[in-house]
Amino acid sequence: MPKKKPIVVVTRKLPDVVETRMRELFDTRLNENDKPFTQAELVEAVKVADVLVPTVTDRIDSSVLAQSGPNLKMIANFGNGVDNIDVISANNRGIAVTNTAGVMTEDTADMTMALILAVPRRLSEGMRKIQNNEWEGWSPTWMLGHRIWGKRLGIIGMGRIGQAVARRAKAFGMSIHYHNRIREPHALEEQLEATFWESLDQMLARMDVVSIHCPHTPGTYHLLSARRLKLMKPDAYIVNTARGEIVDENALIRQIEAGELAGAALDVFEHGPAINSKLAASDKVVMLPHMGSATIEGRIDMGEKVIINIKAFMDGHRPPDRVLPSML
Repeated sequence: MPKKKPIVVVTRKLPDVVETRMRELFDTRLNENDKPFTQAELVEAVKVADVLVPTVTDRIDSSVLAQSGPNLKMIANFGNGVDNIDVISANNRGIAVTNTAGVMTEDTADMTMALILAVPRRLSEGMRKIQNNEWEGWSPTWMLGHRIWGKRLGIIGMGRIGQAVARRAKAFGMSIHYHNRIREPHALEEQLEATFWESLDQMLARMDVVSIHCPHTPGTYHLLSARRLKLMKPDAYIVNTARGEIVDENALIRQIEAGELAGAALDVFEHGPAINSKLAASDKVVMLPHMGSATIEGRIDMGEKVIINIKAFMDGHRPPDRVLPSML
């Protein structure tokens, strides 16, 4: 008798090629209209699923997990982070958690570099001038920005994405600096010509651009607090393609409005998708709707990772991207 296919509940629409493959391999329940699951729908999903495939916007907390059915053995997150999942509660219930680490590195680094260029050169502001029919022709002193060649880039979190950003920024002539929980090997520092700062405070005070690439954890919530933002130079910029909660958004806009910070480029927001109205109104802030990893290639790669993790687990093997509480 053929082995029964596991019930896999997918909370959002995925690329067609990924959904087709999932249908072939599993008893897959898809979200055809791509409407985000309510908390009640997430509870229903964990009651019937063998495997849940949520995305980073689905909050799988202890209250949801407490109502999971006996068959739920795996949560295969379609996303790099797992801060949307209570990994400890899942682990205590014998539910494996996986993510899609590594496949969005280059895409996110590309977007970060685009934002590093966009803010000092006032690209979105210039585009608005054209759209509002406010451009009357070239002038030697109009819409002046700042070059990035020769400027100091401070990277917070020198993981895969941080390193990919460093490679790009180095090619643009930026001086690479970084703060990390653990110092990187000397060979990598030499390759990237990167300077390690043990003190985040000291690094922030000396950088022209600060780019955030650390995960959101209880320890990194408001890592860039009002106190730390005040350490930065008034002509410095912040770029965030990691998680919105890492920056105190209210303090950030106060600094920008007061002229104590030159500007910011944000792909993520503290309360996203809700946007701080003062941020949205500022000409000194470039904002994108969480597009850092939004490439067709990247989304397909993520889907393939999810499938590999589910297949490995169902075949009795350790999933290659399993996340344990000790790793957080």
